[in-house]
Amino acid sequence: MIQRHTLQRNFVHLTRYGVIPSMRNTVQRRLASSEMPKLKGAADNAFNRERLAVKQHAAASSDLWRKLTIYVAIPSLILAAINARNLWIEHWEHWETLPPLEDRIEYDYMNIRTKKFFWGDGDKTLL
Repeated sequence: MIQRHTLQRNFVHLTRYGVIPSMRNTVQRRLASSEMPKLKGAADNAFNRERLAVKQHAAASSDLWRKLTIYVAIPSLILAAINARNLWIEHWEHWETLPPLEDRIEYDYMNIRTKKFFWGDGDKTLL
């Protein structure tokens, strides 16, 4: 793998001699902003070193969660949706094979009501 500073040095060399001057500022800013800052002088203290370590850890952790979301969660949701759709279709295919509601046998344990509905004759649901 080519080191970042080597790429930056080669790009600066190409832009200095006019090979690709229009992109020099954009790429130089991008390459400069992607490296972690080095602490020097008074800024090199325990507090700033700890903040830098936390920032690096957060970058790695967020990258892990981004990859988990893209490669695990989204495909799992798609598979769950496909499974739910297939089960829904199976359910209604099975429902169509049953006799109409009016022709079915009513057993004692079906439609148990301890209290009448407060509309109509008290025996029919809203559906």
